[in-house]
Amino acid sequence: MMGPLDALWHLGNLLTPALLLGLLSAGFSKLVWRRELAGVRWRRLAGPACMVAAVATVGGLVVFGRDGRMATYGAMVAGCALTLWWQGFGPGRR
Repeated sequence: MMGPLDALWHLGNLLTPALLLGLLSAGFSKLVWRRELAGVRWRRLAGPACMVAAVATVGGLVVFGRDGRMATYGAMVAGCALTLWWQGFGPGRR
């Protein structure tokens, strides 16, 4: 039987790759496109990128029935990249 602490650890381990991908991608985007993204705050890039990557992780778990499939990681990367473009360069930039 899984206790509440075990469930918390499982949830944390499920979402950690998505959070790290979103945070690191936003940081590297700000580093690479320094001038173009000077007016966009890091949190504005990182927040949605983390959320999209987390939704892709949970979606992969629902669709495939298990975590860690390459298709899930591919969806995380594609969703994160699209979100960063939208927030930094696309119509979502204000």
